[in-house]
Amino acid sequence: MARRTPGAGRVQALAALAVAAPLLVLVAALGTRVEAWSVETGYDLLTMRAAWFLSFIGAAAALGALALSFRSFGKLGGLAVAAVLVAGATLGGFVWQRDRIAAGPVENVSTDLVEVPGFGDLGDVRRGRGPGPAVGPEACPGALPVMRQIAPTAAIYALEEAGFTLRGAGVGRADGSREGFWFGVDHDAVIRIRPGRTDIRVAARDHRGHGGEACRMATQISETLRSAG
Repeated sequence: MARRTPGAGRVQALAALAVAAPLLVLVAALGTRVEAWSVETGYDLLTMRAAWFLSFIGAAAALGALALSFRSFGKLGGLAVAAVLVAGATLGGFVWQRDRIAAGPVENVSTDLVEVPGFGDLGDVRRGRGPGPAVGPEACPGALPVMRQIAPTAAIYALEEAGFTLRGAGVGRADGSREGFWFGVDHDAVIRIRPGRTDIRVAARDHRGHGGEACRMATQISETLRSAG
């Protein structure tokens, strides 16, 4: 009978613990997308609390696995190193995401703060939910108005280029919605078209920070419109 490698069981157990956090994030995201549970459960609880806590435990477990593997590194070293890489990437990803969320502007960006564009028919879907008051170019420098009246077709194109699904369009406006990939968080966008000026607003439907996603999308829409002939 083949002799079992000393410490193999402990290294394997620690390696399994090291990958628990990313697996939990994956399960949380998939469960949220198929509506097995709410965003509050999948994102707020399972991901940003439970998996965040597990990422520290996983990092410590990976280092423990690496230390134990030194006795039989030829057989156990690969598994231990893989655990360290996964745990390190997971913890680093969490730190990066939390810093990104903290640094990002409010997820409600408008190129006009005097007369903020409304969401029209999308207001029924939003039901008053979303982040706080809108911010403008001072918080999101790329969210600039287009100082001319654009064609409705250009507005539709800009929304679709930014990943939005068109919800409505007319002579004076175009509206769209975009669903996030992992947890299905929605952002809405409106392009308001008037003589001499076109304004843009992008806002999340929830109160969470998303690392400046609304700013990034408003900037992309603005750049597309300003570059249009």
